[in-house]
Amino acid sequence: MTDRGESALRQSASELVVGPSRMAWDGSSLVIDIDEITTPHMSRLKGTVRVHPAALSTVEVPLFSDDGHIWRPYAPTARIEVDLGRSGWTWSGHGYFDANFGTRALEADFSYWTWARLPHRGGTTTFYDATRRDGSDLGVALNFDKTGKAETIAAPPRARLNRSLWAVRRETRADPGYRPQQVKAMLDAPFYTRSAIRTQIDGETCIGVHEALDLDRFASPLLMPMLAVRVPRRAGWSFAGE
Repeated sequence: MTDRGESALRQSASELVVGPSRMAWDGSSLVIDIDEITTPHMSRLKGTVRVHPAALSTVEVPLFSDDGHIWRPYAPTARIEVDLGRSGWTWSGHGYFDANFGTRALEADFSYWTWARLPHRGGTTTFYDATRRDGSDLGVALNFDKTGKAETIAAPPRARLNRSLWAVRRETRADPGYRPQQVKAMLDAPFYTRSAIRTQIDGETCIGVHEALDLDRFASPLLMPMLAVRVPRRAGWSFAGE
């Protein structure tokens, strides 16, 4: 994606437009139209992603005591359709949609976190663990049934995952004695990793999405310039007819 200035933004109750790309809610699904130039190969990525929620959740989870950071799992269980207009880049399967928002930069209040979303027979379980800069810890364990209803559950013990290619520390939750494993790499960066993992919760083996974020690394002055290379920035943008 491309970082753009305020002139590239259009927003309404049902639509978010940033430059040539947009997200819109059509009443039953989220339609994501992508039209971007990728880095570092400068090729065009264009297509549509549709997210069809099994149910919508009204849950908002405060991640900090003053509500400075909020996690919003809009659709913890969903079906996704992807069509990026290339051979092998069209598929459908299990998906979800969530968001984080707040009033301060993440690195100002957190040093590290891990997150996992694990679909299973009864719905979806999510784990959100973080280390705050004030020395306190966050531990959220929620189960969402197929109607979107959320229930706080007792989290199983922390379990170590192998470090990422950039040696980012990783951990998740698993039944005692079970060793989680990565089954598919999705994204590896010096401060962030996303992958599909296999773990076991209440005796059921499940495969879901896991992420780990090292915000000490992210805040490093050595890494910040790399973001500008990886994510291009365009200051100017005008919509057709303006």
